[in-house]
Amino acid sequence: MEKNKSIDGLVSRRSEAAVAKTATVETSSLNKQPIKIAKNKTTKHITLKPHDTITKSVKLTKSAKSSTISSKPTPTTTQNLANSTKTAVTSDITAEFLKPTQVFSFDENTGELQESSINASSNQAKSHKPSKKLKKEKKPVSKLRKTITAILLIIVLAIIGGITWLVFWGNDIIAKITGGQGNVLDLIKFIEPTYERLKTDENGRTNILAFGTSGYNMAGDEGNGVHAGAQLTDSIMAISLNQDTGDIAMLSLPRDLKASPTCTATGKINEVYWCNGGSGDATTEEEAAAAQALMYEVGDILGMDFQYFAHLNWGSLIQIVDILDGITITLDEGIYDYYWTGAVYEPGVEYTLNGEQALGLARARHGTVGGDFSRGASQQKILVGIKRRITEKDLSLIDLVNLASTLGDNIRTNFSLDEMKSLANLSYDFDFDSMRQISLYPDYMTTGNINGISYVLPRGGAGYYDSIHEFVAKMLSNDPRVYEEASILVLNATDTYGLAADEKLALEEAGYPYVDADNAPEGDFPDKYMLYSLDNSTPGTKKLLEERYSTTAKSYEELPETINHDYNYVLILGGQESNN
Repeated sequence: MEKNKSIDGLVSRRSEAAVAKTATVETSSLNKQPIKIAKNKTTKHITLKPHDTITKSVKLTKSAKSSTISSKPTPTTTQNLANSTKTAVTSDITAEFLKPTQVFSFDENTGELQESSINASSNQAKSHKPSKKLKKEKKPVSKLRKTITAILLIIVLAIIGGITWLVFWGNDIIAKITGGQGNVLDLIKFIEPTYERLKTDENGRTNILAFGTSGYNMAGDEGNGVHAGAQLTDSIMAISLNQDTGDIAMLSLPRDLKASPTCTATGKINEVYWCNGGSGDATTEEEAAAAQALMYEVGDILGMDFQYFAHLNWGSLIQIVDILDGITITLDEGIYDYYWTGAVYEPGVEYTLNGEQALGLARARHGTVGGDFSRGASQQKILVGIKRRITEKDLSLIDLVNLASTLGDNIRTNFSLDEMKSLANLSYDFDFDSMRQISLYPDYMTTGNINGISYVLPRGGAGYYDSIHEFVAKMLSNDPRVYEEASILVLNATDTYGLAADEKLALEEAGYPYVDADNAPEGDFPDKYMLYSLDNSTPGTKKLLEERYSTTAKSYEELPETINHDYNYVLILGGQESNN
């Protein structure tokens, strides 16, 4: 540091007037105090007192570690002048040095004074300029936090990927099932509480043609090879339902039924779908056209108008049954097909079947009474078993995904997604246990031989379906009195003559086809109307009779043994006037 220069920062704070007055004042009269240098390991802090005046240069060296710095007074010409001006000068100096203390650091290495870091921080704060030294250091991220962040990122990506997969997978499945009539967005409508009514015929019934082709997929793979007749419809079933009453009926047609001329010389009904381009490929128009051709042929034979079709293969049956962990069935007739399918079942016995066993039963026609007709009845039993199992089983999400995938790969329909939703909702109202299974054999169909080929033929001859039309129309009536044809016996247990005959006439006028009247045997019949149901074969009629007489039908066991039991229902007219 050069001589005759003030320490940086001190002179600039003093006014010119203060400097001029100081020059004429003896510095020894200002109550000087030494400037102490506080020793530190590397630096020394010098504190200047407000009442000290430095007029002489101070040179600090490394050797002056513990020295005391003092200033020598400047000589003055008269002592009186110092006394007269002492008060004024002291006031100016005091005001000047009452400013904040300036703190310095002494660098032992360079021997220079530097502004203290404390004061520098204060100056930086005043200028609002950020200091690099004062910047907050970032805390290191822990391994746990990094792990959690990575896991969350994976979850988010998985969700995005899952949604993307669901959209494409769902669109593909729905497009296959509905023939391109829906997508995933339409699937959201399944949560809505309203349902679209299904299409109906002129009688208000919805008719569905369900047909199956062999093979374990729509391409016709059967086992480890390709089945040459995979696109032949060896299973043909008509399903008719009433959306208002919940009535449902099923009727099967044998595959060997003689049909209109086809693309082969055989001309059987199981060739119609294949001859019209049926391949199970939902992306082609031929699939729908082939299904429509089969709907028209079956409708012509049965006298029905079909609104929908459902095409399944054998593979779908196996997978659906296995997803449901098996189904239970009870057959009305025995099946003893030891050599072809291995299906051997006794009548009246409940069996639990897995997928392969269900397929074997659905294909069994050897070792049966009715051949293809027995096979059709078995297929109807299997369908009822599947529906019952779906209702009973609490399907998991995986089960639902597998079921949807199975249906998508193995079923083709012309149902829209909204119509499928309606059908699923209606199925809960249908009593499948009371579903009517209609048979055309042996009253309306028989077997025959034409040009060396075995066929199933109408009783009236090939192409003559009038009697079949009449029978089917009656069985698909919306009035259970017509299609159930229940028999009723009315008994008079009172002293009023002709009471049973009058009631018989009233029932016949109401549409009940078979009614007889007689007197009741002696006994106690306290109620005016006592209705007995002797079997469960005519549930529609039972409901109508209970409503007509405002009573609940009693069971077969409650009917007195002396009364004729060869009827579906017995109605006893009793009351206070009953005979004894």
